[in-house]
Amino acid sequence: MHRMNDLRRIDLNLLVILDALLNEQHVTRAAERLHLSQPAVSHALARLRDMLGDPLLVRAGAGLVATPRALELAAPLREALSKVQALLAPNAFDPASAKRRFRLAMSDYGAALVLPGLIRTLRREAPGIDLQISHASREGMLEGVLNGDIDLAAGVFPELPNELRSTPLFEERFACLVDRDSLPASGTLDLPSYLARPHVLLEMRGSGTPEIERALTTLGERRHVTVSLPHWSVAPQLIRATDLILTVAARGLQGIDQSQLVILPPPFHIPPFTFVLAWHGRRGGDPALNWLNRQVGQAIVHG
Repeated sequence: MHRMNDLRRIDLNLLVILDALLNEQHVTRAAERLHLSQPAVSHALARLRDMLGDPLLVRAGAGLVATPRALELAAPLREALSKVQALLAPNAFDPASAKRRFRLAMSDYGAALVLPGLIRTLRREAPGIDLQISHASREGMLEGVLNGDIDLAAGVFPELPNELRSTPLFEERFACLVDRDSLPASGTLDLPSYLARPHVLLEMRGSGTPEIERALTTLGERRHVTVSLPHWSVAPQLIRATDLILTVAARGLQGIDQSQLVILPPPFHIPPFTFVLAWHGRRGGDPALNWLNRQVGQAIVHG
């Protein structure tokens, strides 16, 4: 009976606000996310502190930091809210009237392929859905999905933790980009020429592009990386009027001005890879997330 009385004291709206506060760690941003006023969220935080007997969020500079108790609550709370949402409205998601914010993680390569078509769909069919895009290494994106900071991660994930689910979006191959004036008279690129050139490597916090290095290791070869950077969009510009070579996913080179730059196949076999969308298995009952998942796939096909 005591436990039932405790449950009757809980306002589900307070738990929704707590979830937003723990994610944003900022009262104003949480209020914007929930479409509430800042005083309303501050009042809810005071009630939560009293109800749970913990400060939950403490001031640190211009923002707030979660207490150890709040960190313990974050993942179970998010899972519980997801289950409640699925229980109360398993098939009731209406894109036209929905008010949601989703957090997606992807590289700028992924963003270039996914976002233009996806944003057009959202503005046309679901204008109340907001997106927050972040960029991290492969490991960082998966960690974000596991701990609930990320709703969907788009990328190359050869091995997924058991808790995560994924759907393939497309198969990708590699291509090389070189300056036209730096090509030999044959107009082709053989392996000795490839290895003799300095290379541009795209990587995010040390994740690199292991597919290329593994393929070279199989041949007993290594390449020399002269420039390593995390910015996909600027990389092709580094090739112009130099002897540098860039080996990247081929779709990332769509739209490149080929009057001065040349796209060539690698002079050795690099296995293709699958670009996937990953989410946590506990979110499988969220109809809004499932809808967004489908829109991402269609954005790539039709975008």
